[in-house]
Amino acid sequence: MFPSPIDLDAIRRRIDSALSEHLSERAEHLASLSEDLRPVAHALIDFCADGKRIRPLFAYCGWRAAGGGSADQHVIDAVSGLELIQAAALVHDDIIDESDSRRGRPSAHRTFEHLHLEGGFAGSAEKYGVAVAILLGDLALIWADAVVQGSQLSDAALLRVRSELDLMRIEVMAGQFLDVLEQARPAPPELAVQSALKVAALKSASYTVARPLLIGAAIAGAGEDVRSTYATFGQHIGIAFQLRDDLLGVYGDPAVTGKPAGDDLREGKRTALIARALDHLGDRTELTEALGDPDLTETDIERVRGLISDSGATADVEQIIEERTATALDALDRVDLDPVGRDALRSLAAAATSRSR
Repeated sequence: MFPSPIDLDAIRRRIDSALSEHLSERAEHLASLSEDLRPVAHALIDFCADGKRIRPLFAYCGWRAAGGGSADQHVIDAVSGLELIQAAALVHDDIIDESDSRRGRPSAHRTFEHLHLEGGFAGSAEKYGVAVAILLGDLALIWADAVVQGSQLSDAALLRVRSELDLMRIEVMAGQFLDVLEQARPAPPELAVQSALKVAALKSASYTVARPLLIGAAIAGAGEDVRSTYATFGQHIGIAFQLRDDLLGVYGDPAVTGKPAGDDLREGKRTALIARALDHLGDRTELTEALGDPDLTETDIERVRGLISDSGATADVEQIIEERTATALDALDRVDLDPVGRDALRSLAAAATSRSR
């Protein structure tokens, strides 16, 4: 008799439930310090409400594929904390990018800017919104640690997870800095694709797939063969994930992505997609002048989209996604893994690299 496949939707619901419980408990603690802190706690609860739970799911399935057993509530509790690291990164990312919305709602700094205006507070509403959002992101990072620490993993497993968790956060911060640097000091055209992929490897691949997988492996106490495979699989799927994100940042439907159309163009993001387009175009003037222009109209966005597509860059990126995904799946087949867990990782890889939001 074949074992039942992992029901990823059911695991996602359990992660949602665990996260909701953790957040409710910590919100009450925050409110006990001062009623003025209650809106901060509720803002973080609302911000975490609609995530895809990609990182917790990769961590959970990494644990299962590495030989994790059926007693998994402590694992669900631990990996749900990764969603708070994601929340912190997104809150801070929206400040850096001056984004007005996230997941179809006002971004955190805009939410508190509006509260400042509605409350008739003194001083700059914009500065207040940014200040509170920075603190909100910091709080999410602290709560992430608290959730993992309180998950009832063994002391040995917690020590192993601690190392991976620290590396995950170091790498995403490094990638975020390089992303900011790339916009301020673009790499020369001959190095632009390589530079963009370096940012993707740190800011997205490691943080979204590789480290969560290695956290799952750490909980399971997996050997070096599994860890090495997860690192390879995670880097390739993570980069493919980011490249899909780059395409959605230019071509995505706002009704689905929750972000304004062409936001990456207005923000001047130097993604691999843009690097490929600049490399292919004989005359780069129109594209370089459009990048980073906050006043691009819908007509402008459509024109730039056509420019990028006609250059062949869009097809190039789709091909890289396909190649990276194939390499990752091949690596997954070269090590002894629990077959049910392996199938779940394959499903997650497909969802991460072919998504529409």
